[in-house]
Amino acid sequence: MKPFHVIYEDNHLIIVNKAAGILVHGDSTGDKTLEDFVKEYIKEKYDKPGEVFLGTVHRLDRPVSGLVIFARTSKALARMNELFKKRQIQKTYWAVTQRKPEKKSGRLTHWLRKDPIANKTEAFEQEVAGSQRADLDYRYLGTVNKHHLIEVNPITGRPHQIRVQLASMGTPIKGDVKYGAPKGNNDGSIFLHARRVYFIHPVKKEPVLCKAPVPENAFWEEFLELDNEEYKDDMLGFIHG
Repeated sequence: MKPFHVIYEDNHLIIVNKAAGILVHGDSTGDKTLEDFVKEYIKEKYDKPGEVFLGTVHRLDRPVSGLVIFARTSKALARMNELFKKRQIQKTYWAVTQRKPEKKSGRLTHWLRKDPIANKTEAFEQEVAGSQRADLDYRYLGTVNKHHLIEVNPITGRPHQIRVQLASMGTPIKGDVKYGAPKGNNDGSIFLHARRVYFIHPVKKEPVLCKAPVPENAFWEEFLELDNEEYKDDMLGFIHG
């Protein structure tokens, strides 16, 4: 299994499809990270001497697969950070659950508080000390073999946000035992995938729309027929509306 596949690349940005189980940024385990792998790729492809600059724009949890954006220059990093700060990047995730949401679509709002020691986030209905507001929109896409596909558009970017908010709705993600799934997956992954991203390129000022293939897994691939192209107009409206 390759740790990543390149989806988009230019002189300013590189966007990759991360495999589940790969760390984006280093932690106490000391395991090799996605940053390390991508730096090696750039160094080899462009025969770069010395250290390769690679700026981490955002992260995905280790058991999650899908799109990760890196900046190849300090200027691109600063501008991408500004886009995230202004919420001008539209991200779409797919989540597979074993319970169907009561409503086909809606917005979830919680106040989240991270426990760094347990590496777990709690969700509250009202603001509590040390919490941050978290919002996401979701839409039920369909059912295959008694499992349900939910499309999620996070509005904020909090640690474990999608995982804990879906669990709080009574629909924990398949394999995510940390947040209430009855059984884990054999490879330690969870069925959450960063599927699409859309934004205006911070340097070229052109639209960038990337879509990450789901993991090469028969279970995931069964859900592909539920996808559609409606998101494109939605994203254009989000950026320009």
